[in-house]
Amino acid sequence: MKFFRMIGRSIRDAFKSVIRNFSLSLASISCITITLIIIGSTLIIAKNVDNFATLIKEDVTVVTFFDNSLTKEQEEEIITKIKAIENVDVSSCEYTSKQDIKNKMESEKNEISKILSTWNDSENPLMDTYTLKVKDINDIKKTVNEIENIKGVESVSYGEGIVEQLVKAFDKVEKITLVVGLALILVTIFLIINTIKLTIFSRQKEISIMRLVGASNSRIKIPFIIEGVILGIIGSIIPVLTMTYGYQALYQSLKGQLFSPIIRLVHPMPFTIQISLLIVLVGMLVGMIGSARAVRRYIKI
Repeated sequence: MKFFRMIGRSIRDAFKSVIRNFSLSLASISCITITLIIIGSTLIIAKNVDNFATLIKEDVTVVTFFDNSLTKEQEEEIITKIKAIENVDVSSCEYTSKQDIKNKMESEKNEISKILSTWNDSENPLMDTYTLKVKDINDIKKTVNEIENIKGVESVSYGEGIVEQLVKAFDKVEKITLVVGLALILVTIFLIINTIKLTIFSRQKEISIMRLVGASNSRIKIPFIIEGVILGIIGSIIPVLTMTYGYQALYQSLKGQLFSPIIRLVHPMPFTIQISLLIVLVGMLVGMIGSARAVRRYIKI
């Protein structure tokens, strides 16, 4: 009971301190608000870049073209060898005959379809194909080389160069956003520590008096830590509202996609809830850590 009474008094004292030192508290809250908005924006960008990379990687298709001289049995043997390759996603494999390709192209009703309609089966120059996806996009070049080395495979197409450049670009962006995010968190902690130090500095006489009357270290320290948590929570309100409603508005205005239906934005729900909880948690932790580190020097007096 004594512990809970102390916590209750500490919370009351913390709220009183926030109100009594309003100008300094406002400086801390403003600092937390700005940095949390930046961190929240960075997290949203990082998550969407990761989502873009995943969607593009999942959409990459490898098309294997068979030699026209092959029999159906020989094609089946090649398909068995392709499925045996470790990086091939067997569930995505699909065989399409050259006749099916011709029929599909004819149905499109354009100039090419008119030419195709004049060909009989023996004149069809198209090739049977076998489309597939890979498990690990980073090993796609190795997988394609293995398929190309199988006897009877005429050629393999997968958008060589473009895919590899996109993968490298997205990986680079992910690393940059991660570094920027970590740097912002460290800068935030540094700013909050120094801002709260100013608050404590203005009250060092009060702390010294508390020491003289026999207040324990925890009795002095806990109200400041709680005050830091309160400042963190208050400072996270505007970032949470900005991230939640701002991202929802952006998602709706872009209709959930960027440039192409393939590049889709992360859906606001439950993404914005997760970001909001993370922002509040970061605000609380930063405020608590900053207060604890700042008050430590005065407790040692």
